[in-house]
Amino acid sequence: MRITFLGAAGTVTGSKYLVEAAGKRLLIDCGLFQGFKNLRLRNREPLSVNPATIDAVILTHAHIDHSGYLPLLVRDGYKGPVFTSRATAALCGILLPDSGHLQERDAEFANRHGFSKHSPALPLYTEEDARLALKSLREVSFEESMELGDGVSFTLRRAGHILGAAMVELRAEERSLLFSGDLGRPNDPVMLPPTVGLECDYLVVESTYGNRRHPDGDVEEKLADVINQTVSGGGSVLIPSFAVGRTQALLYHLHQLKQTGRIANVPVYLDSPMAIDASELFLAHHDEHRLTAAESRSACRAATFVRDVEGSKALDRSSMPLIIISASGMATGGRVLHHLKHFAPDPKNTILFAGFQAGGTRGADMAEGANRIKIHGYYYPLRAKVEMLDMLSAHADYFEILAWLTTFKRAPRTTFVTHGEPAAADALRHSIEEALGWRCRVPDYRDAVTLE
Repeated sequence: MRITFLGAAGTVTGSKYLVEAAGKRLLIDCGLFQGFKNLRLRNREPLSVNPATIDAVILTHAHIDHSGYLPLLVRDGYKGPVFTSRATAALCGILLPDSGHLQERDAEFANRHGFSKHSPALPLYTEEDARLALKSLREVSFEESMELGDGVSFTLRRAGHILGAAMVELRAEERSLLFSGDLGRPNDPVMLPPTVGLECDYLVVESTYGNRRHPDGDVEEKLADVINQTVSGGGSVLIPSFAVGRTQALLYHLHQLKQTGRIANVPVYLDSPMAIDASELFLAHHDEHRLTAAESRSACRAATFVRDVEGSKALDRSSMPLIIISASGMATGGRVLHHLKHFAPDPKNTILFAGFQAGGTRGADMAEGANRIKIHGYYYPLRAKVEMLDMLSAHADYFEILAWLTTFKRAPRTTFVTHGEPAAADALRHSIEEALGWRCRVPDYRDAVTLE
């Protein structure tokens, strides 16, 4: 058995792991690189394995850094199945075409305004490419052993994190290999906790928050403070949010705050067709989260849904304080960029980030104190307050990861620490070695390891 780290090694994006066993080639996750330009350029490089030679793809979940390369893989010759959970398949039906559409739109915008270094600017893939890739999806139930032939099989275990998120337990050649995917939190108010009590010969574990603890503060208290302080000063709150998972959690907390009268009676708008579609899926998949059907419906009613472009533009013309939730969560694309142009220069407003900001993204620059931001080739002053809602993260922090690892029935032979910035990955490696005495390794990009 051999594993090659084609992504999420030395970075928190681009999740792709090639496993070769029993004469088969399997790709666990198929994500896009995001953030720094040198990482994004990897998306345009040929994959180091011919897609036509891959036998199967297994997705842990639908976030673009785990699924967004799939349209390229299929376009470049992959003909096999893409196995994933039912909810992940449904979410991919929203996220992947949207990703292709955004890339087409950004390329068209760059060509029209002439700020691209390439002539013409071309999308990485198109909406049509994405829709063709969706035909490869095959739904698998949690805890169901799926046989791939030649003694190779896999099982999906719940990972929490977002709808449909899974760990992948792969078995071949009398060995087991577990991929954590993105690990959720044990006490998340909305999502179910990750499966515990597992065992494996080899483990690949994420380390997004491998060197950090989430704040102990009350998320609703912090959210109420930011909103009330901003609105009392005549400003608006713009929340760049991940369309899947984070948006639905925000709607739930905003509903709770409104119901208890802890925030001013200020209108809330969800300005993201993709986030709206994901919220409707949230209502349909009650087995994937803790909320009842009634609670889910109430949360979705906390905001006015804005689908059309004219409605989105009208928000920027409002003279009254607003709360706008808009994708994307790291301010890398989508409608939130147009809102940032309008709201970021005004010191009365607040930009509230609700999750991890990968290095090289606008969100990371703003969180680190930038005084201007570049959008569509032009710089805009950043005078609005920038706040972080760290306690709303859908990722386990290093303490929660360690607690999850202590439930394992036995120590893996080797634990590979991936899906984290270098400092975070190495910190988690050190914590696991010190606390549990496990053998750990932080692989580099394209490292290939034979599993003894």
